[in-house]
Amino acid sequence: MATALSQNVKETDKFNNKYISSPLKNDSEIEKELLTLFIEEKEKGSVILDFKPSAIYKLAKFITGEITRSASIGIAGETASGKSTITLDIIDTIENFAEKFAIKDTITRVNTDDYYYDRSEEVKKAGGMAEFAKHYDFDVPEALELDLMYKHIKELLAGRPCMLPKYDMSGTTIRWDNHTPAFPSKIIISEGLFTLTNNIRDAFDFKIYVHTDNKVQRERFFIRANERGLGESAQAIYDNASNKADIYIRPCIEIADIVLSGEADRANYKIFLDKILNIIERTHFLKQAVL
Repeated sequence: MATALSQNVKETDKFNNKYISSPLKNDSEIEKELLTLFIEEKEKGSVILDFKPSAIYKLAKFITGEITRSASIGIAGETASGKSTITLDIIDTIENFAEKFAIKDTITRVNTDDYYYDRSEEVKKAGGMAEFAKHYDFDVPEALELDLMYKHIKELLAGRPCMLPKYDMSGTTIRWDNHTPAFPSKIIISEGLFTLTNNIRDAFDFKIYVHTDNKVQRERFFIRANERGLGESAQAIYDNASNKADIYIRPCIEIADIVLSGEADRANYKIFLDKILNIIERTHFLKQAVL
């Protein structure tokens, strides 16, 4: 991402005539600053619950521009953990930063949930989603076409546009293939239950797990189940999701580069990300007074 920022400097100067590129800091200096930032945030116990130093080392490489390609981020967590909300906040914060510096093609989202297989005909035959869900398991990686998702992410990282599917989460289980155009960008970001499972985890440079207290996660689940009309089948679906999470999702915390809290105030996520973006800004841009 950082190298792409540098390449946009001249364009930025034309945009507002007050930002110029500053000399790059070295990797070790940026790594040290990032490490301090992550340690302080972990000690607060708010946004960062844990992290691996190797991720900080790699992030520094992307920021200095030593790694010149696009970066990929995968975010996983249990159902109703808050991973989608956190992902949208990350996207919003980065896009605001990009707008400030007139940076184009900053971030592309690939939603894991859109890769669920179309089961709409089976739902119709069962008489509705509530009945169908009693006999079909959505809480296993095999319920999604993760190989196709892997292919799409790799295409985007290689600089090639592609067409993404779109899945109806309202209860029809309809999936429209070749629905949404996706274009290469500095960052490719994905989130979902199985984003860090064996089938697809290697597609991501940064693996993030969202951890949420079981009681909070359960409350969120049943609110969502009511919105989706799952009716009396909601409890059985939750029990199955929890059991399958033991097998497929919770173990992903061990391979995650960063563990986020799914319970922190949304503003705190943005504040923390702004601190990282500030390092990028001070590394690549120097604000000067308008002449």
